Amino acid sequence: MISRRAFTRAVAAGAVATSLPAVSTPTAAAQGARTGGNTSLGRIKHVRAGVLDIAYAEFGPRTGQAVVLLHGWPYDAHSYVDVAPLLAAEGYHVLVPFLRGYGETTFLSPHAVRNGQQSAVALDVIAFMDALRIDQAVLGGFDWGARTVAVVAALWPRRCKAIVSVSGYLVTNLKKNLEPLPPAAERNWWYQYYFATERGVVGYRRNRHDFNKLIWREASPRWDFDDATYARSAAAFENPDHVDIVIHNYRWRLSLAPGEARYDRYERQLATAPAIAVPAITIGSDFDGAAADGASYRDKFTGRYDHRVFEGIGHNVPQEAPQPFTQAVIDADRL
Repeated sequence: MISRRAFTRAVAAGAVATSLPAVSTPTAAAQGARTGGNTSLGRIKHVRAGVLDIAYAEFGPRTGQAVVLLHGWPYDAHSYVDVAPLLAAEGYHVLVPFLRGYGETTFLSPHAVRNGQQSAVALDVIAFMDALRIDQAVLGGFDWGARTVAVVAALWPRRCKAIVSVSGYLVTNLKKNLEPLPPAAERNWWYQYYFATERGVVGYRRNRHDFNKLIWREASPRWDFDDATYARSAAAFENPDHVDIVIHNYRWRLSLAPGEARYDRYERQLATAPAIAVPAITIGSDFDGAAADGASYRDKFTGRYDHRVFEGIGHNVPQEAPQPFTQAVIDADRL
């Protein structure tokens, strides 16, 4: 999870509105957002891709348009437990991988760096698509998944037929991340500062189940998830690399941990904040606060574009609002 709440409450609320095309703002609750009830991803499959053995769920006909859906932290592939079968019913070939450090996804080498930087995760997706012989897909994601979708679309646009990105343009700029936010905003970064300490590493390793459940509640205060729903995702946090990947991800963003040299050229490209030209639908929710209207990142999307606001929905948009999210994927494919 990233600190958009902090940023938007303290900064975006005072931003001057710019002249932008009209955006569509469907109310998720009014569209039957919380009607999902699936509990299983079915048989989890595996494929060797790049540096990983990637675990993934697969739905729908292999002849259909490929859709790759990416989760965030602290979530897992179950965020799409309702979205995936809805898309499959529409004829899509849906693939939902567990990111590095989650579920049964493992490194092929015990010596591999447990690296959570953005370009490394994005290259996992490219390798995943290559391994499954998917030349082009509709990509959708939230949190780490949305960042990964944006990175793939910016650096490898040919691989994206279209994208759906919750909270919009989330490409990390390390230099900007060194700038402090106003005090009220900094307070909401508490978990990132916690992870910057050795106490935080020990605490997260020891208490990750309760820690992540707290994040779920803070990020989605209106989502009345039950213990069984949380437990299905919490199992993914028992991955032996999970803590190392999470800690590296947040420390890297604050320039407290180095990335790998093999990814430097991609990070240099991303540091220029490249625009995304592929067809895109972005989604704002209550989690995004004042930035939910998408105005702050509208100019980063230069292709066919739409923005939607899901009122009453927290951070885990696809699981909280499966039907509107599914419709966004279908509509993005048709842009």
